[in-house]
This record gives sequence, structure tokens and C-alpha cells, in this order.
Amino acid sequence: MHSSNAARAAQTVHPVPGFGSDEMERVADQTLKRYTFDGSSVRKLGRGVSIVWFRNDLRILDNEVLFKAWVSSEAVLPVSSKNLWHYTLLWFSQNWSLMKRGLNLLIQPGKPEQILPSLAKAFGVHTIYAQKETCSEELNVERRVSENLKKVMLTSPAKLELIWGSTMYHIDDLPFSCTPLPDIYTQFRKSVESKSVIRSCVKVSKGMAFAGGESAALSRVHEYFWKKDLLRTYKVTRNGMLGPDYSTKFSPWLASGSLSPRFVYEEVKRYEKQREANDSTYWVLFELIWRDYFRFLSIKQGNSLFHTGGPRKVQTNWSQNQTLFDAWRDGQTGYPLVDANMKELLATGFMSNRGRQIVCSFLVRDMGIDWRMGAEWFETCLLDYDPCSNYGNWTYGAGVGNDPREDRYFSIPKQAQNYDPDGEFVAYWLPQLRALPKEKRHFPGMLYVKPIVALKFGNTKSTNNRTMGSGSRRTSTEENSKWKRHDRNRMQ
Repeated sequence: MHSSNAARAAQTVHPVPGFGSDEMERVADQTLKRYTFDGSSVRKLGRGVSIVWFRNDLRILDNEVLFKAWVSSEAVLPVSSKNLWHYTLLWFSQNWSLMKRGLNLLIQPGKPEQILPSLAKAFGVHTIYAQKETCSEELNVERRVSENLKKVMLTSPAKLELIWGSTMYHIDDLPFSCTPLPDIYTQFRKSVESKSVIRSCVKVSKGMAFAGGESAALSRVHEYFWKKDLLRTYKVTRNGMLGPDYSTKFSPWLASGSLSPRFVYEEVKRYEKQREANDSTYWVLFELIWRDYFRFLSIKQGNSLFHTGGPRKVQTNWSQNQTLFDAWRDGQTGYPLVDANMKELLATGFMSNRGRQIVCSFLVRDMGIDWRMGAEWFETCLLDYDPCSNYGNWTYGAGVGNDPREDRYFSIPKQAQNYDPDGEFVAYWLPQLRALPKEKRHFPGMLYVKPIVALKFGNTKSTNNRTMGSGSRRTSTEENSKWKRHDRNRMQ
């Protein structure tokens, strides 16, 4: 993060949720009380030591991985191998009393296939419990962990037990396997809504401790649904771009696993029962089903999700012009709506759903740049990154995914008129535009950076010729990457 962007973020970004630590703790405690039971009877047969390998399930409430480890063992060692700074902050920023509450989390950055077998040997572990993932890099890590556990010299070899989580609908409750999963989202949604039942949240047993990031997650749900009563208008406001409350902002906690989608579902249903059921309350669930769909699709599509032609193997002569890409990445395209969104991403690690669609369309439709370069930059920056949703959405935007509308084009002038008519968003992130009349903020002419390319449907002039080429990223052996990911590795 550049220092100027960091300073701007510190001065202008609203905290989400807008609670202090004491209030977050209070909300979290109240929520957990509703999901707590006396689990002493189910734990009587537990023996020995188990490890909970936290991956993308950093929570206590509705965590079947943690619950199974707890009921099967006398002692549980929670372990995280994440080495990303924002995930470390997510754990500890709101709960410095973690050890006082009994959960002595071991954060040991490194390769899980080396760390976990070593810990299993040191503590005589019988089982390592972890959430099952779906994409190739994570599956390869799971395989290597299992293989290395077999090499550990123990009286009884430790095993890796993988448990499904992260989705609202459980994979075992789908009305089909993932192989014949519908290629169209609407078909998937209608089928699961009519034929599948969402399981209840796994309750918290008395004596379990509380994880740091979860308090903020539960507080945000309480704030958005109950305190500010914003759920009733979600569908109306969800396409906003400025401020903390136009959308739920649940995505970073859902991605890290600090928030259970089934808990969100149950809170929506509680809200509908106690206050109001309308299009907005349903639309939160509609979006969660999208999230499920991308997760299940990743099982069906495998590594094609990361290939240049996507799941449909579309042949496109994408450009990898680095000058154009750098202008997009740095928010220097000459189009304020694109630039403001990219500067928000760089400064905060977040971008609105509307903004993501706009900048994706501009990169692939107006610039003609390889969509995977954009997806990789999002992977580097987003706090709510997960491979299934990120690459699933980018394949849709690039016209290589399971979308019947192949050419999704977002017109910059139309998007600006519909979603930022007064230029408030662009002026917020581009201070040089604040003094301009509202009607000139999106197209300030010579008062702003000269547009680097012409719009596909517009009358601006290009200042840079495209250089067409081909290449690929993180794919099978028949597709060789032209660039290396140097910012960070995918989280495990």
C-alpha cells in the first residue's frame, strides 16, 4: 500500500462494524448465548489430543471442525499456518484476551505439510481436523499433509479428517452431485431452494473459547440487521459504492471463515419473523446462494477456472500489455469511475460489487487485457478474497464462464450516471476532482489524466496502441505462465 493511499484510508475510511471493542464483545457474547448448550454428555468418550487446523474457518459458532475435535478429544490444539498480515490482525485486533479465555492459538507461518506432522509427533496427536477445500492448490496441500502424517513415527499414526464447511447449503444435501451441477446459476438456485434444506448451525459447547475475528463479524451482523435496521432496504442500496452501509460488508468475514453463512441465514429468518420479510431480506440469501454456487462449481470445473479460456474453453487473443495493465492497477486510466475504484482497492482492500463489475468490464472489454491479470491483482489486494468467488466472477465478467450472456459490457458513462450521478464517489477518492462542478467530475477533460484507451462504446480517443499476445497463469502443464505471483502465495 502506497503511503499516500494509506494516509487517505486512515483519514477517511469508516470502521466496519462501527462498534468499539467493548460493544463488539457484548454483542458477540449475547449471540453466543443463543447458540450454546451443555456439551459435557457428548464429550465423555473423548480421548487424547487432536489438532484443529484453521484454514478459512476462523470462528467458533457453527464450526463443525472445531466441534468434532472437541467431542473426540481430551485436549485440542488450535493451529494456523497463515502468514498474511491482515489475517493475523483479524485474529487478534478485537480479542487480546484469547489465551485468558482458554484458546491458546498457535500461529506458525510456513508450510502446513511440514508444520502439522511435526506437531502431531510432538503432542502424540490422533487426528488433525480441518475444513475441506476445493481448488487445486489447497487440495495438493491436503494430500501432502496426509502423506507426511503417514511418515510420522507414532504408536497409532495420526490421520487427517476433512470436514465440509463454508457454504450455506451442505454439499451432501444438494439434489445432485457436483459433476452434473447445472451450468446456469438460476437452474442451480431454483433446484436447491425447492429440494434442499439448510442445516442448523452447530452450537457452541460450554467451555469453548472465543476467537478474535468472530466478535467483529457477529457485531457487524447485529449492527446491519438489528441496530441500524438496514436489512429491509438491502436490495435498494446494494449497488452503492460510498460509505459503510450500502451493503452488508460481510464478505471479509465470510471469506476468512469468521462468519458462518448458515448463521447469516438464521439471522435473516429471525429478522423476517420478528420484523419484516421482503425482497431485500431474500436478496441477502440470493447472494449467499451465488457464493455457494461458485464453491460447488470449483469442484466441477477444476483448474479450468484458472485457464485463459475458462470453463467454456473460449479462444480469445488477450493482450498482456503491461503499460495498460499498470494504468488500470494504479488507477491512472483517465476514467475517474475506474480510477476511483482501483484506488479504493489499493487503499482499503475492498471494492463494492458494482465497482468490481465496472473495473472488470473496462479491463477486458475496453482494454482487451487478459482477465487473469485482473483476477490475480484482486487476489493480491482483496480482504475478502477466496479463489472460487474471485475467479468465478472474473470468468463471468470476461465471458469465459458459465454465463449465457458472453459479452457483459458495463458502459462507463451509463454506470456513472446510474450509480454516481453527482460524482461523490469519484471526488472522494480523487481529491483533484472535488472542486469541479458535479456534472464534470466523471468526464473532466483536460483537467484530468488523458484517457489511455478509447471506450468500446464511446467517443474518447486512445493514447496507446494495444499489443496483442497470449499467455496464461496458474494452469496445467499445457499452459505456461508468462508472469510469476510475487506479492504473496495463496492462503492455505
